[in-house]
Amino acid sequence: MRILMTADTVGGVWTYALELTRALQPYDVEVLLAIMGPSLSASQCDDARSLPNLSLFKSNYKLEWMPGCWHDVKRAGEWLLHLENRLQPDLVHLNGYAHANLPWQNPTIVAGHSCIFSWWQAVRGDTPPAEWQRYKHEVESGLRAADMVVTPSAAMLRALDTHYGPTDNARVIHNGRNPEHFKSRSKRSFILSAGRLWDEAKNVDRVAEVAGELPWPVLVAGEFQHPDQPARHSFVARQCRWLGSLPEAQLRRWYAFASIYALPALYEPFGYTPLEAALSGCALVLGDIESLREIWGNAAVFVDPNDSKALKHVLLELIGDRKRREQMSQRAHARALEFTSARMAENYFAAYEELLATRVLAGQEEFAQCV
Repeated sequence: MRILMTADTVGGVWTYALELTRALQPYDVEVLLAIMGPSLSASQCDDARSLPNLSLFKSNYKLEWMPGCWHDVKRAGEWLLHLENRLQPDLVHLNGYAHANLPWQNPTIVAGHSCIFSWWQAVRGDTPPAEWQRYKHEVESGLRAADMVVTPSAAMLRALDTHYGPTDNARVIHNGRNPEHFKSRSKRSFILSAGRLWDEAKNVDRVAEVAGELPWPVLVAGEFQHPDQPARHSFVARQCRWLGSLPEAQLRRWYAFASIYALPALYEPFGYTPLEAALSGCALVLGDIESLREIWGNAAVFVDPNDSKALKHVLLELIGDRKRREQMSQRAHARALEFTSARMAENYFAAYEELLATRVLAGQEEFAQCV
């Protein structure tokens, strides 16, 4: 099976695309990965080259959530249709919405990882301003055109239904990671947080606010610079020990030694970094939001993401109670083992086969009518 898949290099979609590609190898699936957005880093190129069932096709077209993107989105669509015609895949897997409305020759699956309207509601408590109506129209159109819509959590699927209307063929397939790639070492006395530090949804500033009042140091990994905006000096870097933007292999080593992973997120449709931290034996302190409650249940300590005092209290409790900390670490690790890349690939492969079978059935029915 050959899959034409889109991805970008900015955040979790890149991790997801490579993890899924790797896990699909036993199913004899070849992934033709069309990259848009900022250029690949050296470590991302190395990670991609390590996958024998992956072929990369690079571009620098703006993504559909970037300002002034629509000319690029149109050109990217033309490029994608050209790739489909040239590469002759069996199926198109889109990790975005706008391009689902193109005149594809093959079945299309849209993976809805996040969206501007649900982000804005969660982070700003309001609807986006008028200039985002074009984006909303494109997302609505793409969701209606897709043959199947997949989200990484039921909370994200409800968000899409709320903001863009219900979709006919939709399901939840949780993201996953390979547990063998994450190890727990002798835990040390520090708190770790990681992610896109320019993204208000991650709410890492909240961790920085209390860092100076904790007996343990707070270490933070991630990039400050928005891919479409100039860099800015960060409050986080002043209050915490900033590790920089780390390649995946280096970040895994910090997970391995961290005792607590803190991410009081305002918005996180699934959350790869908590999963990676849990697989590495960290106790989790997470934002008390619907999606993270859904994923982690009683395997994390939840805190109001807008309450710095509550966050400080929870972190001090875990720092001072080793037994409780180890109990939460064990719970998080056990729960994380339910979200493996093998399970993710099994579910996606079943979805792919279902779409292809539907196409065959539709062709048979059309032939019967003609006869």
